[in-house]
Amino acid sequence: MTDSVKCISPIDGSLYAERETLSEVDATAAVERAKSAQVAWAARPLNERIALVRAGVEKVGQMNEKIVEELAWQMGRPVRYGGEFGGFNQRASHMADIAEDALAPIVVEDSGEFNRYIKRVPHGVVLVVAPWNYPYMTAINTVAPALIAGNSVLLKHASQTLLVGERLAEAFHAAGIPADVFQNVFLDHGTTSALIAAGSFGFVNFTGSVGGGQAMERAAAGTFTGVGTELGGKDPGYVMDDADVDAAVETLIDGAMFNSGQCCCGIERIYVAENLFDEFVAKAVKIVEGYKLGNPLDKETTIGPMAHVRFADEVRAQTKEAIAAGAKPLIDPALFPQDDGGAYLMPQILVDVDHSMRVMRDESFGPVVGIMKVKDDAEAISLMNDSEFGLTASLWTKDVSRAQAVGDQIETGTIFMNRCDYLDPALCWTGCKNTGKGGGLSVIGYHNLTRPKSYHLKKA
Repeated sequence: MTDSVKCISPIDGSLYAERETLSEVDATAAVERAKSAQVAWAARPLNERIALVRAGVEKVGQMNEKIVEELAWQMGRPVRYGGEFGGFNQRASHMADIAEDALAPIVVEDSGEFNRYIKRVPHGVVLVVAPWNYPYMTAINTVAPALIAGNSVLLKHASQTLLVGERLAEAFHAAGIPADVFQNVFLDHGTTSALIAAGSFGFVNFTGSVGGGQAMERAAAGTFTGVGTELGGKDPGYVMDDADVDAAVETLIDGAMFNSGQCCCGIERIYVAENLFDEFVAKAVKIVEGYKLGNPLDKETTIGPMAHVRFADEVRAQTKEAIAAGAKPLIDPALFPQDDGGAYLMPQILVDVDHSMRVMRDESFGPVVGIMKVKDDAEAISLMNDSEFGLTASLWTKDVSRAQAVGDQIETGTIFMNRCDYLDPALCWTGCKNTGKGGGLSVIGYHNLTRPKSYHLKKA
């Protein structure tokens, strides 16, 4: 019996796409083709690999109108937002721009006696396991620099976004990247783990759940395969007593609700200085009350369905538990009659919350945010650090020195001041605690996708 992966559309619950998974034999053959093709690919001049990746990115841009509608059907993002090509292109282009410097040898000595230097060489075959929430941007974070660095790539995309890998393969192959150098594959969990355990890959990059990351590390145990993981977050925002309230509320609430809250670096909890709390909350409520929940194919829709009913059910459960424990919901359900108890979920703001509630501890990954009042920086720092995750933290103040001092005390991968929910490709995208380990993009992204090789050449 042949297994398959299915995408159930959140728009109407229909089967939108289905693909057969590779058997372990066929998957192993795909790895072998990638290994064989990688040697010639790595031997090509760096500028040629860069040009081919840039051309592939351009081809994706040419498909964008079709892609935007496909994303709405696959994971529910409203078409009004125009897809992901802006960020996709920015990230790939930056990594192409810095490649020559990032991959340049480190010269220790070049004298009449010795040549001593360190090269960055590709791992070989890189497995990229990408998530559904930002399926193009998260994939390109690793795919572009991995290819540029001389690796071949196998991309395994999430079942909710089955068409994304096919579109990337279509674009990159049309641009001239060999079919065996970049392969889109459909694999079940067992086959994926078996390939990793067999030492099939030089590096594995996984973006997804904590449980998924643990499975990747277990599979790699004893193989010495490098595993990079980005496993989600419970990202805080802290509005200090001197913050620009209007800017803070507009940005933080958008960071909490955009993409129906399905952002790994989205804002999931907000701490506000006592003197600004009431004003912040009132303005936050007004913003959310203006949202339109509905079919993502409708250009008037500002918040679409969650990608799957089970994701919405988890948010409902966290919200219900918090209310039962004393939290106060501020958004009237009557404003969102489109909430059907399924994938279509209304946005919600909660106050009178505390850290005994799952909605302030567990990843929600949906359109709900809890807002707490704090008396000073020390209390805010303690609460922000009271989390098993550490991806980003957003600080709102007019004082750069204060933001730096507070940021130094927060256990996280990225500190933002007066912005949030953004990935800067020039900076390392990384985390700590249960958010995982590793680093993508920037010069460090290239270091993780290559290994150092030292040359100590004594001249005759």
